[in-house]
Amino acid sequence: MSYVPLSGLSLRDIEYVVAVDDLRNFSRAAERCGVSQAGLSEQVRKLEQLLNVTLFERSRRHVAPTPEGERLIALGRDVLASARNLLEVARAHTGPLDGLLHIGVIPTLGPYYIPALLPRLRQKYPQLGLRLSENTTPNLVQLLRQGSLDVAFMAPTTATESLEHAPLFQEPFLAVFPKDHDLAHKKNLSINDLARPDLLLLEDGHCLRDQALSLCPSNFRAQDQRLATSLEMLWHMIGAGEGFSLIPRLALNNRHEFEGLVTIRELNEAEARRTISLVWRPSDPRATSFRELANFLRVATPEGCLPLPKTKIPTT
Repeated sequence: MSYVPLSGLSLRDIEYVVAVDDLRNFSRAAERCGVSQAGLSEQVRKLEQLLNVTLFERSRRHVAPTPEGERLIALGRDVLASARNLLEVARAHTGPLDGLLHIGVIPTLGPYYIPALLPRLRQKYPQLGLRLSENTTPNLVQLLRQGSLDVAFMAPTTATESLEHAPLFQEPFLAVFPKDHDLAHKKNLSINDLARPDLLLLEDGHCLRDQALSLCPSNFRAQDQRLATSLEMLWHMIGAGEGFSLIPRLALNNRHEFEGLVTIRELNEAEARRTISLVWRPSDPRATSFRELANFLRVATPEGCLPLPKTKIPTT
């Protein structure tokens, strides 16, 4: 293959194209990239000229990649991931965890775990900058694989099998019922009692939904399932008497506004819990530092959660 100069091709332009593909909107892509819409549009147009390919089909209300654009954008994502890996390799020699760390967290954990975690991280790693983002498990996995995230806090699923993860603690599930629900005061309540049509669920994509269904399988039809957009909305639906649900332990803190509206019941079965882990790409050169971070986090188990065995995670 003959030599092809790369002077006209920039990583920034590829980032612009990927942002447009992610958001399917030039204005929001420009906002994410910190440039004007006109500037971003011009750079995308120049890149199309350089490649001699139309990357996007554009209209007033519609932006979508062309078939050829879709293939090239996928290659562009690989280029950006390799470039980030190049920076990570270089940064790995500056300190254990220095610079900027992109952290993802699932929505059913982030608001209840991260606030108490931040002061400890600041004290332990004063040179570490943090950029937090909240997303569902499938999206976090994708962002980790493409290099947009460095680590994530989540409950591992089959989707995370190709990633490396270090367990931190176990978080129990509790059953939360409307005050007058017939199960609210049932003796010897068990998981088997919860497989009912009035079990409230989160929307698709939330691992808590899958965990609830795996613990409480039911034969009611998918179109009849009650869906909440967030864990906070789930609380309000329970308080309004629409049904009951399984709530992770950390999300029970500071719920004084629901006193008199709900009844909280513990579940004694060992399977009524989830393991929270720190997850990252196996290829990340900072893997040793991430394992050390996980060992640091395991020392302090959040209140109401269950510690894991004291054995340290091997750092090599």
